[in-house]
Amino acid sequence: MPVIEQYVKSDGTVVRRHTRLPAGARRQTAIAGVIVAAVFLFGGGNTTTGASPQPGQNRLPRPRSTVAYPIKWPGWDRPAVRPSPTVSYPIVFPTPGSGR
Repeated sequence: MPVIEQYVKSDGTVVRRHTRLPAGARRQTAIAGVIVAAVFLFGGGNTTTGASPQPGQNRLPRPRSTVAYPIKWPGWDRPAVRPSPTVSYPIVFPTPGSGR
């Protein structure tokens, strides 16, 4: 927000130091105020807050789990064969200092 320092007009009137809104700020503030008022007026609907339902209103059903534990996939009872190494001797890899 720009600050206007104290100055003297050409007719001798002294104008005190004050702040001035930027161009368009009043319009934008008014539009934002109208939007906020509309949200407060129309945004509430007919919802209520609280844990217990109002008299005469039905409670919504609570969600239930539809999963049966433990979860079993096809082939659960016959595990796959694990691969075994095909080489039984150690493999020596060349190192920078070995000269290979």
